[in-house]
Amino acid sequence: MSRLRRQHSASLSNNVEAKDLNDMKNRTGNVYESIAIIAKRANQINISLKEELHSKLEEFASHTDSLEEVHENKEQIEISRAYEKMPNPALLATQEFLEDKIYHRKNEDDLFR
Repeated sequence: MSRLRRQHSASLSNNVEAKDLNDMKNRTGNVYESIAIIAKRANQINISLKEELHSKLEEFASHTDSLEEVHENKEQIEISRAYEKMPNPALLATQEFLEDKIYHRKNEDDLFR
């Protein structure tokens, strides 16, 4: 399991709780901007986890087209199940945002549009 997931798995509860939108708005001045920042971070987390999972599962891949060689691999199934049980990247990103762990800045070009 990645370092990022281990850190957050311990701190996230199994129950999702409502977040105060005013708290999100106060951090950037605009709730939509806050949500956009969270979405971008969630996408970054998702991409890194996907790459990590694919690299782990690549170890089990056979590069032949023979159907006779297809079988269930218990280690592969366990890895897949472990990733399925991990918290959603959007929840991780929201928690990071509310704990001020995400660096963000406004693009100056966006200010003049």
